[in-house]
Amino acid sequence: MSWLKSSFSAVNGCLEVAAAPDGLIAVRQSKDPDGGYILYNSEEWRAFLAGVRNGEFDHFAS
Repeated sequence: MSWLKSSFSAVNGCLEVAAAPDGLIAVRQSKDPDGGYILYNSEEWRAFLAGVRNGEFDHFAS
């Protein structure tokens, strides 16, 4: 898989995403690339992104 990291990521680590087989999206921790990854289907991924765009997770960043 070809992993992508946000241009906003910190030097000390970030989440990375990749297109996985069967239309799934893989997510892993960049600090531990051999530690495994979690798979999401496109509906789950779209719901998560919509929540991020809507500010639903902003309280975690404080």
